[in-house]
Amino acid sequence: MFSRILVANRGEIALRVIRACREMDLEAVAVYSEADRGARYLEMADDAICIGPPAPAQSYLNIARLISAAEVADVDAIHPGYGFLAENPHFAEVCRSCNIEFIGPSVEAMRRVGDKVEAKRLAKKAKIYTIPGSSEALESEDEAIRIAHEIGYPVLVKAAAGGGGRGMRVARNDISLVQAVRQGRSEAEAAFKDGRVYLEKYIEGARHVEVQVLADHAGGCVHLWERDCTLQRRHQKLVEESPSPAISPKTREKLCDAAVRMALEAKYTNAGTVEFLVDAKETFYLLEVNARIQVEHPVTEMVTGLDLVQAQIRVAAGEPLGLRQRDVVQRGHAIECRINAEDCLNDFRSSPGKLEEFRLPGGPGVRVDTHCYEGWTISPHYDSMIAKLIVHRPTRKAAIATMKRALTEFTIEGVKSTVPIHIEIMSNPDFNSGRVDTGWVERIW
Repeated sequence: MFSRILVANRGEIALRVIRACREMDLEAVAVYSEADRGARYLEMADDAICIGPPAPAQSYLNIARLISAAEVADVDAIHPGYGFLAENPHFAEVCRSCNIEFIGPSVEAMRRVGDKVEAKRLAKKAKIYTIPGSSEALESEDEAIRIAHEIGYPVLVKAAAGGGGRGMRVARNDISLVQAVRQGRSEAEAAFKDGRVYLEKYIEGARHVEVQVLADHAGGCVHLWERDCTLQRRHQKLVEESPSPAISPKTREKLCDAAVRMALEAKYTNAGTVEFLVDAKETFYLLEVNARIQVEHPVTEMVTGLDLVQAQIRVAAGEPLGLRQRDVVQRGHAIECRINAEDCLNDFRSSPGKLEEFRLPGGPGVRVDTHCYEGWTISPHYDSMIAKLIVHRPTRKAAIATMKRALTEFTIEGVKSTVPIHIEIMSNPDFNSGRVDTGWVERIW
């Protein structure tokens, strides 16, 4: 087991990893930019090192500074969290070349699943349906138009590297497709330093369902059941829940089995998420594989009782999972709402600023993951997430009721937040009956 871990991230996920280290009796070293100086979670770490100015490129995305901090702090492992460099195989390679373990999959596995074109090849070998589209990254706009005519509009332009909805554009005709390819390439290059894009058939009316997997270095691999992430805006998730309210037990079993096959085919280790689109007939298609811990991992933790971050650390240290599939039981229903500093009445415009008043909800079945506190300033330099509000109750109906109650208790003053739209979602009959799809939020709001 490791003795000292550097947390190469910020905010809520940095706090989450520090807490996991404390419970495992491991030392945690935090890093911070000048914008995050004074964050309270830094006091919980055994050491904290400033790595540069607020701009991510000069701090949380600066590999040289992160490695220097790790060497100065004399750590034996680095946890990347999510976002920033979490899915960057070069960063993982540099860590290991410096004899510092990267808490995540191997470099080879990360490259295999991180490239969406390669991931589709693996899926076909694992006998998993893939969405019709280009088999390679697009070489030209003319090629995009030719493929679109073959598979039929609407189509989806997607970045070959990265995730989080960046580089994704829906096109319904030739003119919008040319624009989508250009914009997608530009956004992907800016976000991932990789401007390659590819094309898929856009499946309208689909649900987004993903499966959490855990795999060790001895070939052990289990799924931790599914999360339904259908409620999205511009491909950014708003609400996640488990189990999915819209798939049958038979489909659930097939979906989870497919995720394990995909992980084994990719020779994947550590925690990962295999994402699928599920159509109205419950046929499912591989969407992508995320080689990291996910923002919505608490949903899985609540229904399984497992600590995913601690599991990541143990697997990276070479320990076996110690789990059989029959040991992983799905209990009750969990829902997570992402509370962002955004003005949902003004096209979700970012709303950075100082939290003048910040009171958290509580009570039975309520969990809040946040690094924020009254007086903290939400920086314009980073993701706008303020908190993750998670509830866990015996049934979905009870979970929705608890979430509505908790949302009304959540007091945030000084910045705009997405609390109001989450209250509306929880009260909406479509959501309550499970009749939503990935385009539902944009149609309603």
